[in-house]
Amino acid sequence: MQTIRNTLAKPVYPLPPGTEMRFAMADGSGDVLLGRLNHPEGAADAGRPLAVLLHGLTGSADSFYVRATACLLLARGHPVLRLNLRGAGPSAPGCTRRYHAGRTGDVRRVLGLLPPDLAERGALLIGWSLGGNCTLKFLAEGDFPVPVHAGAAISAPIDLAASSRLFGSPPNRLYHNRLLGQMKADMQDNRARVGDRWADAALSARDLWDFDDKVVAPWNGWSGAPEYYAVNSALSFLPRIGVPTLIVHALDDPWIPPAAYLEFPWSDNPWLYPAISRAGGHVGFHGVGGVWSDRCLDLFLDRL
Repeated sequence: MQTIRNTLAKPVYPLPPGTEMRFAMADGSGDVLLGRLNHPEGAADAGRPLAVLLHGLTGSADSFYVRATACLLLARGHPVLRLNLRGAGPSAPGCTRRYHAGRTGDVRRVLGLLPPDLAERGALLIGWSLGGNCTLKFLAEGDFPVPVHAGAAISAPIDLAASSRLFGSPPNRLYHNRLLGQMKADMQDNRARVGDRWADAALSARDLWDFDDKVVAPWNGWSGAPEYYAVNSALSFLPRIGVPTLIVHALDDPWIPPAAYLEFPWSDNPWLYPAISRAGGHVGFHGVGGVWSDRCLDLFLDRL
């Protein structure tokens, strides 16, 4: 219920329309990522760093959790860029490729294209689920085109292989099939852009692991799902993160096994701030007073 609460309740998080931003990728694909930029209103603008928000699998800049956190950050005085990752949401018609758990080059490119008035503030990077894994990997890689002051990841599948296996298990079948259906539909709706080979491969996928094995991995140069998961899982990148990073996760997440979070030696890296709870679901954390992952983020930013 924590996990599906927003899907059932459909909360409204009003935001001004903001400004559309376009980011042309430099890999020869012709792909363009779209984002929505909001500035704090009037006196609320405290000159704080730009917050760049990365959604999860099948999400977009308008996902409930993205809009909720954007409201919090705008109230704190941060300009906010809600990015549609490659091929997601409004970015889909302008992209021949699709995002994945480790496509950090796109994030680096977006930061490098920021206008000077935003770039000079530096950035915060915040991601959920698959976007959280991408966030952690990016923070560990360094090579930031603008100063990155901090990061946060919520419900990140830091062990991609283990998460894929659990997500495809019988207890998750209903939601798994819904999400897989959305991924297949996206590929079919954009067949002319992504090409028949990958659209057909997506159509034949039996589950998420099979989708990653037939589509994501070979499309991006890996031999199959095992290599894709091994190369991109944030778990192996956590020791290298060198900026303050909040990591929020619930041990009852139905899609992410708890072992990786329980066994990682958090105290070995003083830049990591784990907020791990017994309950909260996947990108849930609903409680008295609102979504407590956002309350953790608020406190974390206060203490930087």
